[in-house]
Formats: sequence, structure tokens, C-alpha cells
Amino acid sequence: MNKRFFLSLLISALSVLIFIYPPQSLGQSQKDNQLSQTQEAKEEPAPRPEVFLEIDKKSLKNGGIIMITGKVPEGKPVYIEIWTDEKVRATRLDAEVDKETGKRPYIFYMTDEMPAFYNLLFPKEFSDVLESEKQLGRKWSVSTLLRNTGATTVFDAPAQAKIDRYQTTLWASIIGSRGELLPPMDKSENKRRAMQLVKAKFRDLPVVFKATIEINPDGTFKVPVELPSNAPPGKYYVVAKVDKDLKSEKVVFENTVSFPSVYLDNAGRTVNLFIPFFLTMAITTFGVLMGAGGGFILNPILVMLGLPHTVVAGTVMPTVLFSQGSGIINYSRIKFISWQLGVTLGLAMLAGGFIGPKLTELITLDQYKFLFGWVLIILAALMFWQTTPKYLEKNKKEQAILKEFQRRAQEATQKKEEGGK
Repeated sequence: MNKRFFLSLLISALSVLIFIYPPQSLGQSQKDNQLSQTQEAKEEPAPRPEVFLEIDKKSLKNGGIIMITGKVPEGKPVYIEIWTDEKVRATRLDAEVDKETGKRPYIFYMTDEMPAFYNLLFPKEFSDVLESEKQLGRKWSVSTLLRNTGATTVFDAPAQAKIDRYQTTLWASIIGSRGELLPPMDKSENKRRAMQLVKAKFRDLPVVFKATIEINPDGTFKVPVELPSNAPPGKYYVVAKVDKDLKSEKVVFENTVSFPSVYLDNAGRTVNLFIPFFLTMAITTFGVLMGAGGGFILNPILVMLGLPHTVVAGTVMPTVLFSQGSGIINYSRIKFISWQLGVTLGLAMLAGGFIGPKLTELITLDQYKFLFGWVLIILAALMFWQTTPKYLEKNKKEQAILKEFQRRAQEATQKKEEGGK
């Protein structure tokens, strides 16, 4: 009797439970609990990676300063690469004597994919390494610097550039050829040559490599980065690296350029147009006064402004058309032009104009300055010698010619004034 009673009671309780909570509701309740747990898990912030960085600005105008902060594992150094997506040409002629063979290789390296702006920042503890390398002057080496700072594996952006190499000769450059295109290099050799091209392009060590990162004991770091006013426009990428595999996500900011500054894509830099405009106007006035286009003055000044010597040499050439064109018109009016001699000199200049650009591409900035400087010194010495009293006494004929030109000029001026009346 008792057994039947308790069994009936149990069945009744189960019936009531099933009526209130049907099996489908129980299953749905379990699913809701699982979904709730999943949503809670998603709402939890993801853990930060071992290396991360952030910047305080996303855009700059005509350069400026950005502050980079971040964190790396405690006790680890951090290196920061900054580069732009704007590309520019970089070239280098390897004409140094090979220590093994004793011969000069004459291999010409060229890329059109060098970042127009590139910086690699080091921790401040490497300041002495950078300073000692800087003291070597022209003999400083990118590969040695990276090796002594442990940064060889983090040098990456320029190493991605495709580099062509040519077996060249002096004769090849004269006939307008870079030489014979050699087979592509492997990644290791391409990276090594990229280091040399970085030096050839940016020249000065502090322009590219800086030991400015402050790292705290807990691994946090910060560093201000100044983008110069002559930096190219476009997107810039920033990555913090510990080594080849341990690095942060890429952070992007943008630089814009406004008038009167313009970007020269073949030079890889921005220039304020007002500066060269007024300089050129003054120089051309002085140059034409002496019977020249002013390029012999304008060239070194533009090089001092930081423009590549190859771009300077090429850019100044068409500007001569303007000064020489107006000069030819005015000199022809006063009959100061000898067309026979002018055409003869023009043919010689035509040949030289074909050879010069190729040779300019093969020489370095230091060689360009050396050659140009000596040419100016020799010309200055000759012109000074021709103004000495002793020289003038021996060249009375030249004085007579000069007086005749002055007389003709006065007559031409008088006729012009009379015709105007």
C-alpha cells in the first residue's frame, strides 16, 4: 500500500514538472546559457600582443611631430621602422677594387622602388654605436651599423625593393647604355645591396638612423618622431620590432603637402617653390650679365638645398632655354652674336649633352662636387688672370674689339631712340 502510494506520488510530481518545463524548454534554456557565455566571452577584450604600438596623430600637414608609444616584453630591445609608400630611384656604381681579384667590378645597381622616406629608430643605449659610425665620415656602413646594434633582421622596407644590376663600362655610358643586365639576385644579396643603396640615396647617417627610443623597465617605450617639411606626401607606415618574427601590427598615418610646397617625385622630396624662384631670378640676372645661363651658380645652390645632383643637373638644363632664349634675342639686336662660332660650339655641346647625363648617373654626389668645384676654380682663375693689368697690356687688340662693340651698341641704341621718336 505504501509502495503504491509513493510510486503514485512520484509519477504525479514528474507529470507536474514536465507540464511546467517541457523537454524543449529545458534544451532551449541550455542553449541560451551557452549563447550567453559565448557573448560574454566575446565582450571580453582580447589580450594585447607581445609587441604593440600606437601613435597620437593620424595625419600631418607639411611634416610635423608624432609621438609613438608602445610595449615590448621586458628586457627586450625595440626597433621602429618608418617608411612611406612613395618610391624614388636610387643608384650606385660599384667601382671599388675587389680585395680578392684586385680588379674593379664596375657593376651598376639601380632601383625605382626605394622608399622616398625611411627611418630606422634604435634604443638610446645604442647612441655610442651610431656616433662612432658617424665619425667614420664617408666610410660609414649600413651593414656594420645594423650588425653592431643587432638590427640586421629588422631592416626590411628597403630590402623589399627590386634591384637591377648591370655590368657596365665607361664606353657603355658614352654610347647611352647602362651595360649588360645581369641575372636577378637572391634575397640575401638583394638585401645587402639595398643597404648600400640606402646610403647612396640618403647619404648622411643621422637622416636615416637615430637612437631616440626610451624603453622603461616594464617594456613600455615612447619616442617623438619629426617628419621634416620636405618629406613626401602620402601614407606612412610604422612598425615596432624586436626581431624578424616578433613585431607589432602596422600603424598608418598620412602627410599632406600644400602650396607653395610641391612634391618632386623624381627627387623624392618636397620643395617650397618660392625659394628656388627668387634665387633663380637673381642668379640668372647675374649669369646672363656675364654671358652665361646662371647654371654654374644655380647647380651648387640647389645641391646645397638637398636635391639629388642627378635631378639638379637635369632640371637646370631646360631652365637655360628661358634665359638663353631671351638673351639670344637681345644680343642679336645689338649684333653681339657670331653665328658661325655659335653653331660650331652648339655641335660640340650636342655631343656633350648626350654623354653627360649617363656619366652623371654613374658618379656619386661627392665626385660631382669635386669635379664641379675644380671646374669653377679653374674658370675663376682664368677670368681673374684676364683682368690683370699685365694681361690687358698684352691684349690691346681685345680692348680695341671691346671698344668697337661698345661703339656699335651706342649707335644701335641711338638709332632705336631716333626711330621711336
